[in-house]
Amino acid sequence: MTARYTYDIFSSLDGFGSHTGGWGGYWSKQGPEFLARRAEQYGEAQRMVYGATTYRTNVAILGAADGMDTWITRMRDLPATVVSSTLSGPLDWPDATLESGDAVEVVTRLKEESDVPLRSHGSVSLNRALLAAGLVDRVQLTIFPVLTGQTSAVRLFEGAADFDLELLESRTLDGNTQELIYRPTLHG
Repeated sequence: MTARYTYDIFSSLDGFGSHTGGWGGYWSKQGPEFLARRAEQYGEAQRMVYGATTYRTNVAILGAADGMDTWITRMRDLPATVVSSTLSGPLDWPDATLESGDAVEVVTRLKEESDVPLRSHGSVSLNRALLAAGLVDRVQLTIFPVLTGQTSAVRLFEGAADFDLELLESRTLDGNTQELIYRPTLHG
């Protein structure tokens, strides 16, 4: 049996994963339901998978995760695999393993060997490649109620292959944030 791989990503309504403006984290739209849902999801046994850019960003921003939201502390404490041909160890992240080589080959092996689900939060370019290879079983898209036309950064799916998405779950958190979980299938 292969482990399920979830690509977990935050987005503005216009499809951007981050911003350069003064919005704050979560575009300043987090509420208690959102934070409780994240803490619940990251309280489950799983292995995180990161690309080099997301790993570097997480180390710089999250550091020891002191004073961070509960789910971020839980995410940081989960076992992780960092897939990179540019990094060298040791990694400055608890319970992280560095894997060099082709991401598709690494994640294929992880899916075969892992006893727990795999999850990647962020890692846009890594997950585009994994989507194209058919290795992503779930896309968990959390859409915050903002348009970031002037301050947008990192278009999430630009350059990705075409996919049909089967909606498996949906929920509204705090009255305005949407969490959508899809099963992707390569179109065509």
